[in-house]
Amino acid sequence: MNEERKYEIIKRLVEEGGNKDRAALTLGITRRQVNRLIHKYQESGKQAFVHGNRGKKPATAIPEEKKELIIDLYKTKYSDCNFTHFTEILNRVEGIHVSESAVRSILEAAYILSPKVTKAKKKRIKKELEAKKQQAVDRKEIYALQKNLVEVENAHSRRSRCAYFGELEQMDATPYEWIPGEIWHLHLAVDDATGRITGAWFDTQETLDAYYHVFYQILNNYGIPFKFLTDNRTVFIYKKKGSPSLDEDTFTQFAYACKQLGVELETTSVPQTKGRVERLNQTLQSRLPVELRLADVKSREAANEFLNSYIKEFNDMFALPLHNIKSVFETQPSDEKINLTLAVLDERTIDCGHCISYRKAYYRLLDHNGRQVHYPKGTKVMVIQAFDGNLFCCVNDSMVFALEMIPERVDKSENFDADYVVPTPQKRYVPPMSHPWKRESFQRFSSKHSTASLHNASDPPYLA
Repeated sequence: MNEERKYEIIKRLVEEGGNKDRAALTLGITRRQVNRLIHKYQESGKQAFVHGNRGKKPATAIPEEKKELIIDLYKTKYSDCNFTHFTEILNRVEGIHVSESAVRSILEAAYILSPKVTKAKKKRIKKELEAKKQQAVDRKEIYALQKNLVEVENAHSRRSRCAYFGELEQMDATPYEWIPGEIWHLHLAVDDATGRITGAWFDTQETLDAYYHVFYQILNNYGIPFKFLTDNRTVFIYKKKGSPSLDEDTFTQFAYACKQLGVELETTSVPQTKGRVERLNQTLQSRLPVELRLADVKSREAANEFLNSYIKEFNDMFALPLHNIKSVFETQPSDEKINLTLAVLDERTIDCGHCISYRKAYYRLLDHNGRQVHYPKGTKVMVIQAFDGNLFCCVNDSMVFALEMIPERVDKSENFDADYVVPTPQKRYVPPMSHPWKRESFQRFSSKHSTASLHNASDPPYLA
């Protein structure tokens, strides 16, 4: 349009005459430049006003072959990535070095929208597609345009960040097909103040064991947080059947472990309340399956190993720097305390053979010298499976013993094997009575423990 305007003004100035100063003022140029334009018009006519770069391709332009390759890679290999993540993979894996804005322009020109597209952009693209549809005749062309519109989930509502690192840890688990044909639950903990992933663990279901692994990572890497915010899963809390009162809520072993360490536990049924971990679930569902595929992860064990390195890279890219935010994590507990606190508790009864049955096997009680102890039939005991898998037994809230599994059949015979050696008792590790798992104290806690008492920050950690 500027070229056409210059041409009309200069043409009128030459053919009809006029004031050169007024023409220069209209065009925003000097009188000397007006004389140059008049001279060009007299020599070349209208062609003199066409810019010299018209029709020439910029030296920095991305070749069409590379654009087609980017589109093909996204459609065939990385269609589940958002555009930012796709750009990173192009630079790191495919060796194609382009900017994120260039990738976005290339893909949107082909009507390929990001899984995280905004409503405004989707609305604008839809209008363009409708205009294309009215002009298109071929049904295949209409279908090709329409199938590239990606429907996305609405974002969760925003909430203010906490002031300090460790003040609030949001926890949740999300089921997803993380590798082809395998649906696992990714258990996550994210710090509300920094957006840092503080713990992550894959399991086949949403389980207490997986949340214990997340809790262990937090305790081992950072220390004791101030509060957890979770949903109302029975892993954390369940309501007694037919009880309308909140005072009848029964808290679980995870809640009791929190009580031992002085961690507040808050639950909610509103996903938007813990919006940061909900949004993190969406982000990882977009990015993590691609990274698992590139790392050739085939099993859940390998996926949990991969999380150790991936979380560090993820936090370096997306979490807020820690040096600007004060930490309120308490001192890291000892390994022994963590091991005994993150335990699974079951009640059993001693049988007539002075043993207990636990998970389809029989166990006998051993003291710290490795000798079996005997209690009358019907004695109630508390079986403690520590976080490292070792089994212990608490009897009458006064004594703790190690458990040894009784094999169904001995390996060698005393009567027929010459190399038979009479087994001798070996010293066993037995935790002290200061450990938190005692039958009566846990039953008192779990029977009628109201939400208000659990949320009271002034209560010291309960150690029976």
